[in-house]
Amino acid sequence: MDIILLEKVEKLGSIGDVVTVKNGYARNYLLPNKKALRANEANKKVFEANRQQIEADNEEKRKEAEGASGSIDGKQIVLIRASSASGQLYGSVSVRDMVEALAADGAVVEKSMVVLEKPIKTLGVFDVRIRLHPEVSVTVQVNVARSDDEADLQKDGIDVIAQMFEEEQAELASAALAPESEDDGEEAASDDGASDEASSETEEAAESEEAEAKD
Repeated sequence: MDIILLEKVEKLGSIGDVVTVKNGYARNYLLPNKKALRANEANKKVFEANRQQIEADNEEKRKEAEGASGSIDGKQIVLIRASSASGQLYGSVSVRDMVEALAADGAVVEKSMVVLEKPIKTLGVFDVRIRLHPEVSVTVQVNVARSDDEADLQKDGIDVIAQMFEEEQAELASAALAPESEDDGEEAASDDGASDEASSETEEAAESEEAEAKD
């Protein structure tokens, strides 16, 4: 389907461009959200007649987005989630989770503004793009952790998953060494017992020889 863009659309074009898109994309997203018009002769005339106003409205919205960007760009939100020992979440972090966390921190954004390339399913700190306007984007950090303490560690650049692995390896190593230490103790005790028995036998032999000599 050929359409006329009413605003800049990423990877498609800018205001006034006539582009060809899939019918479903146009009908389900671009047209109902008033981002484009069907590119027929009647709509082309309507667009040209209103082009100046459309561009002026877009410029005003762009400036508003730029003004709001300063309070959002670089903001970090913390989301506490349960995970496995390997750091895999029991579920995933959704766009709604991010929007609600940002709102709680005083940054109001819409779900449609969050550009999430792929679902977040592990612990860690992730950069997520927020598109405030077709021409204005900012980045926020999503800190996904099991606790506030771990979130602070991740904020400081510490890899919590790697730390968990190192602690697990240390515990395994400690467990592997513990039985050997007990065996060494038992062997040492056995050796001491044998030594005591040998000393006792030597003393008894000496006393017997002394008694025979007196007789």
